[in-house]
Amino acid sequence: MFKSDLFQGKRFLVTGGGTGLGRVMMERFVELGADCVICGRRGSVLEETAREVMVKHPGRLVETHVVDIRVASAVEEMIDRIWANGPLDGLVNNAAGNFISQTKDLSPRAFDAIANIVLHGTFYTTNACGKRWIGEKRKASVISILTTWVWTGSPFVVPSAMSKAGVAVMTQSLAVEWGHHGIRLNAIAPGPFPTEGAWARLNPMKDDDAARYKARNPLGRVGRPSELANMAAFLMSDEVAYINGEVIAIDGGMGIMGNGTFSHMLSYSEDDWRRIREQIQTANTADRAKRG
Repeated sequence: MFKSDLFQGKRFLVTGGGTGLGRVMMERFVELGADCVICGRRGSVLEETAREVMVKHPGRLVETHVVDIRVASAVEEMIDRIWANGPLDGLVNNAAGNFISQTKDLSPRAFDAIANIVLHGTFYTTNACGKRWIGEKRKASVISILTTWVWTGSPFVVPSAMSKAGVAVMTQSLAVEWGHHGIRLNAIAPGPFPTEGAWARLNPMKDDDAARYKARNPLGRVGRPSELANMAAFLMSDEVAYINGEVIAIDGGMGIMGNGTFSHMLSYSEDDWRRIREQIQTANTADRAKRG
């Protein structure tokens, strides 16, 4: 379906590209001839991913940068370092954070933990790249990874739903504002694509995915990472350069069934929510230990 040299001579940045779906998308770009840059907060993870991908795809370059995209000045400094090695041709806003919680239990700090990554960080990175592309009169493509909640909302993930909706509006707004500069902005709204990091906070009760989605998804399954990677490659390609300002769902039709991703949790007891909080705290502690 895709030519092996589709992205020959291209260079893309994938935020949060060291693990999970970010890594899958980045590696698909590399398979199709691109050099890539990945960034995140865990340098050792980024470096290991870069080494593995470059060994698998000789001749391709994967550059790494440790950054906290919640900090605008840190993002600007990273983009300066990236541009010192050459301009980018595309950006994937993949870095995110999320966890299940009753909204009444959220502290301002907990809300900010999600909004600062998803909303603020995505804007900082997009704008830092965009103003350089405009200044250099360079065409480029931006893809932001959202969710189907941007249309329907979803209980128990209000900070993420609000922030992703903001990124959806940013996508549409800048698609118009920057379109005449040759800069396209689109977004992908995935349904359930299980990854280890996300599922520790979004499925803390460890419900069986096969049973959970058989009745709740028209296709009766969760998404395959390769399907999302192919959608990203499609939208990033110059072959579809007339697609601009779109948010495209890839969820098997689940978003139009009307049941809401986490609506089944309305029946959870206070004891269930206590267990969920404990599981998420355990996952957060493990992540902090990995970062040292």
